Amino acid sequence: MKKLLEDTKYQEHQIRPLIDFLDQEKKFEQAEIFEQMRFAGYVLDISYDKVTIITSDPFKKLVGGIPRNSLLVMIPDSFEEMPPHFTLLRVLEAAATPLKKEVQQTYFELQKSSMPELDIFTQSELQWGALKTDVIGMFYPHPDRLNKIEFSGDINNFVSAHMYKVYSPNKELLNLIINSSVEEEQSFPLGKLRFTECRLNHQSCEYSDLDVSISPRDFLATRTAMFGKTRLGKSNIVKIIAQSLVETTNEERNVGQLIFDINGEYANDNPQDDNLSLASVYEQNCVVYALTQKPNTPSRSLRINFYEYPEVSMTILSRLIKSTRGSLSNYIDNFINCNLPSLEDLSDNQLEHNIRLRSKRRILMYWALLYKAGFTVDQNALIQLMRDHSTVRGAPLDPGYRRELRIAMYSSTPPQITNLNELVTEFETIYQFFRNNRSAEELRSANGNLLVTNDDESILYMLNPPTGSGYRILPPYRDYHDQNAGEFIQEIINLLEDGLTVIIDLGNAPPEIMNFYSDQLARALFNNQVNKFSRNELGDHYIQLYFEEAHNLFPNQDDYNKDIYRRLAKEGAKYHIGMVYSTQSVTTINQDLLAQTENFFVAHLSSKNEVNRLANINSAFDGLQDDILRSKTVGFIRLLTRSHRFVIPVQAKKFSLIESNGEE
Repeated sequence: MKKLLEDTKYQEHQIRPLIDFLDQEKKFEQAEIFEQMRFAGYVLDISYDKVTIITSDPFKKLVGGIPRNSLLVMIPDSFEEMPPHFTLLRVLEAAATPLKKEVQQTYFELQKSSMPELDIFTQSELQWGALKTDVIGMFYPHPDRLNKIEFSGDINNFVSAHMYKVYSPNKELLNLIINSSVEEEQSFPLGKLRFTECRLNHQSCEYSDLDVSISPRDFLATRTAMFGKTRLGKSNIVKIIAQSLVETTNEERNVGQLIFDINGEYANDNPQDDNLSLASVYEQNCVVYALTQKPNTPSRSLRINFYEYPEVSMTILSRLIKSTRGSLSNYIDNFINCNLPSLEDLSDNQLEHNIRLRSKRRILMYWALLYKAGFTVDQNALIQLMRDHSTVRGAPLDPGYRRELRIAMYSSTPPQITNLNELVTEFETIYQFFRNNRSAEELRSANGNLLVTNDDESILYMLNPPTGSGYRILPPYRDYHDQNAGEFIQEIINLLEDGLTVIIDLGNAPPEIMNFYSDQLARALFNNQVNKFSRNELGDHYIQLYFEEAHNLFPNQDDYNKDIYRRLAKEGAKYHIGMVYSTQSVTTINQDLLAQTENFFVAHLSSKNEVNRLANINSAFDGLQDDILRSKTVGFIRLLTRSHRFVIPVQAKKFSLIESNGEE
């Protein structure tokens, strides 16, 4: 009657697989069907943190082997007045038995005498061994939630070692251990459970076909790290995470995703590697922005206003000129290597007035060059832009040359400068005067320095070339410029607000350009979320950001100056911003970010320093260092998320389209 009541009580309970497992083991034992049992051994020594078990060769063979870091369950012989429960163990290493010296002596004598066979008694003695295991925690019925189980990272009590038995869990019990913490309505398949890289006799193992699921909600407003050497499947995992959010939030459209695609693999298919892109699988959910449109990938133009970002657009021009032209003339080489300040430098009051004035002049020279080369511009907006940034006295488009110099240049009363046509004339005139009168006193400042520096001359030569093409080489690059480019940032924010996935295709772009787009978009998104927070408008809407080569954005320096990324790392969760960042190295990532990261996906790492740093940051990886160093299979990762309280080894599936019937 008591057993009937217990069975009825736990009929629909999550703990049911444990009860069925124990009933099955008892039936097999009574029927002497030992080959189907999952019994692994007895407890030799027990404490709160470690358990040493004794096992034998037949036990190991019958359960398909006991690999290092595999999972075992320790169950009391009788639950008595306690509800059904079990302790989860992770296998660490072989341990010494009390008879270790005697066993070694026997082996020594056998080898020395070259005995071909062992008698039954000696064979029985030598087949026993011990394993040291780590106590991960305990599973038991949830005290407050009906039919649910709870996991604790510790055990509240233990009794004598002989009161326990240790089993290798079957598939149903493993599924409870691995997936019970993931809410079923929010679960998404990541791959298959895999304890070892070695696949010898793998198909006979209970776990060989067990799905491991993740909860997409684990990634919202959290930090997720992807660690591993290149070409080992980090990008594939990122695609699956992004896919899980698309699939599970498609109706609500409450998660917008922004992916900075530095290799073009999320925006473009790669038939050579049989890799599908996120954009091609989810055409209705993804919008691609690209610097250069690919033939088979629909995309929107990703351009910048060359006037608004002179230092960045100068870098773009330099890279484009180098890549599209053969040998360069000296004057072109001088031009692409000249330094341009940013507009922010013009308002830096820590700089001397003369430095700010020279910076303004050089920016105006560059603007005049762009204008003459046919780069479109809203002049009223440009004048306002200079007013907003410059603390230098004078009209927005006035280079501020002394009146004596301008009179000498024009040989008459100098005109005012109110538009870009007049600015072009001003610089053409001064360069002509400079070429003809290099030693003129008017061309020197009060301290005797030339008013036209080498960098100034390299720009002025392009503007008004005595020989060569000069500004005429620039029109082919106008496709990278858009006078209204500032609007694309707001356009992307609007798409993210609509719950779409935006992919910024930066494939083959130089690092400076990648950093520019990352910085500008990250800053705009952060400010947008802060404003929504202040207006209490965040609701249940989230933004998910994906960064590759994260060591460039979150370097391991206490004084790193990427302020926007520091704020994203520390404050992003508050403003419903989640991050997924990928890198090959743990030691290159900022300590604060690592300490606050909730989710980890770790593939092969080749350095002991890397795995030790990982274990120091998160103790859940302690003891797994050697496996991470040894295992190099593509897609074989160690998983730790908010839902999974302990590290789970997974062979990730390959990203693919999920059909409407749920099959891939």
